[in-house]
Amino acid sequence: MSNSASRSGQQLASLIQQQGISNTKVLQAIANTPRQSFVEPALAHKAFENTALPIGKGQTISQPVVVAHMTELLLEQGQAQSVLEIGTGSGYQTAILAQLYDHVYTVERIKSLQFQARRRLQQIDLHNVSMKHGDGWKGWKSKAPYSAIIVTAAAASVPEELLNQLSDGGILVIPVGEDQQMLKLIKKQGDSFSSTDIANVKFVPLVPGDLD
Repeated sequence: MSNSASRSGQQLASLIQQQGISNTKVLQAIANTPRQSFVEPALAHKAFENTALPIGKGQTISQPVVVAHMTELLLEQGQAQSVLEIGTGSGYQTAILAQLYDHVYTVERIKSLQFQARRRLQQIDLHNVSMKHGDGWKGWKSKAPYSAIIVTAAAASVPEELLNQLSDGGILVIPVGEDQQMLKLIKKQGDSFSSTDIANVKFVPLVPGDLD
């Protein structure tokens, strides 16, 4: 990473720290990740602003503070070895997770976005990521159960398959809703689930099915 990109990463980490993110591991991962590598070149000058940006195919790269907050929520629940991410998108959230977990499993429904994300992760030397092209509503059953699942698009309702793929004590961080969206933290205890409302958010929808 160039010195200028490194400084920009540090500035971004400082900015989101001012917004209430306190987990030092999350802040360090934000500082280490060249966000300009995950956006179109024409938008690279905006990469270190705390703003969502378009990445094509009607999708966006989330605000860094939202990425950090969702990651912080996962880590607060205890250390998991691996994590399932639904919605690879640009690969930016994946890159943050890959620095904090032994392994990241990530599912993306749009093949061209998945291809770009894989290339970007390889370029910054993150190789502990397994990718699947498929329907995020269905999760990744063959690798289940997971003690941590994060969803980076808003589901109209909580996908039953994702709840089924949680281990006992596992957590799911997911935005739920259509016009009004709520970020929820759902925890599995035995055969029951508890849900906590975290914050109002705005994500692209979690669309069933997959695309080439």
